[in-house]
Amino acid sequence: MNYLAFDLGAESGRAILGQIENDRITLRELHRFQNRMVPLHGHLYWDLLHLFAEIQHALQLAGRERITLAGIGVDTWGVDFGLLDRDGALLANPVAYRDHRTDGMMEKVFAKMPREEIYRLTGIQLMQINTLFQLYAMVESQSPLLEIAGRLLFIPDLINFMLTGRQATEFTFATTSQLLNPNTHNWAEPIFARLGLPRHLMAEIIEPGTTIGPLRRELMNASGLNEVPVIAVGCHDTASAVAAVPAAVENWAYLSSGTWSLIGVETSAPVINAAAVKMNFTNEGGVAGTIRLLKNIMGLWLLQECRRQWQRDGRHYDYAHLMHHAETAAPFRSLVNPDAPAFLNPANMPQAIADFCRRTQQSLPQSDGEFVRCIYESLALQYHRAMKMLEELQGKKIEVLHIVGGGSQNTLLNQFTADAIGKPVLAGPAEATALGNVIVQAIAVGEFKNLAAARLAIKNSFAIQEFLPRDIEPWNEVYRQFINL
Repeated sequence: MNYLAFDLGAESGRAILGQIENDRITLRELHRFQNRMVPLHGHLYWDLLHLFAEIQHALQLAGRERITLAGIGVDTWGVDFGLLDRDGALLANPVAYRDHRTDGMMEKVFAKMPREEIYRLTGIQLMQINTLFQLYAMVESQSPLLEIAGRLLFIPDLINFMLTGRQATEFTFATTSQLLNPNTHNWAEPIFARLGLPRHLMAEIIEPGTTIGPLRRELMNASGLNEVPVIAVGCHDTASAVAAVPAAVENWAYLSSGTWSLIGVETSAPVINAAAVKMNFTNEGGVAGTIRLLKNIMGLWLLQECRRQWQRDGRHYDYAHLMHHAETAAPFRSLVNPDAPAFLNPANMPQAIADFCRRTQQSLPQSDGEFVRCIYESLALQYHRAMKMLEELQGKKIEVLHIVGGGSQNTLLNQFTADAIGKPVLAGPAEATALGNVIVQAIAVGEFKNLAAARLAIKNSFAIQEFLPRDIEPWNEVYRQFINL
């Protein structure tokens, strides 16, 4: 059985062919393509038509190989959306979540509706990138697009609409918007009413594993593919990544490591209480009836932006060289709070890090390697902070941390994380998002009985690397300094 997983991230998109045979899963990259935010007239956009053209190319590649597909699934980064007119035409390229249109919007929203009430209704970590604040920014600016729009669809919903012609919103992605009630699985009506948001634009909500529809006839004819179902997977990429965690013990946590770091646990119901709102944890939808109780952390975005700046300055590094430079740099020279607003989208990330160190009266990183080490150590300490909060929220200890996604290949950061949290770290699979996409399709068509069976197949199909804590005490000492940042 063959499944095609489209996994779109902020830097690149991929078409991954998943094959399942005798409960063993293999993956093959069919096509990879670039994605980037495009600046225009002071705003940042996603080039959605470019992405769909690449998706069409991947379908044609599958057709040329005469691959019979059992399903197609799409997952992407969270919160962003586009607007369609009443005839289904795209009105504008979607604005990217790092755009500055949401600057100051949280304060304006809280003046109309207290943050505690918004959290009680949604259980979602309050961040200015959330769809709630993006949509309110459009209302506040009286965007003419809202007058002619007929439907709001999130990025994977837009692609699924282009593939099938059906307009629907997948549950795990809808939870990232801060517009949905995770207890009812319906839109949070009081938020729309109190803030004057256009409720009529919101689509029906479907669960992961739902067949959206068959691939449109014109796409089948152009690619030479069979009549293949397009399946709503965990359309938020983290939902797919967490679905692929090969957990073997009961009390485990996950870290989906990439541009963002998402660290949390899997629960059967949302955790919405005073402690959760104080800690600003999020309750996002998972597959198979689960909830992902997690904290969003800025992640390897800081490193990616430093690397981009160094390239502009004429210094070109691959990630392996950056990891080596960090390993040989002096430990704990300087630390940052990775989630400081200054790091959301600065013009110059190394300068933003240096400015933070200066404001907090620390030594400034003096070499590129010291900048990288600062980022790695700060992330590891932030993971430790989040783990302590998770244990407090659950009232029980976490035994092991599973790191999945592209960042799981960073052996130095993995070891730093094990040292910082004082617990074993199991790293892999790196292709967790595509794997989660594939297994939800396979569950939907009946190839796997349930999520547990699919996770066992992942465990038996991919190598996992273990990192045990080594020198814990220095990390405990520096953590006491770190929390003051």
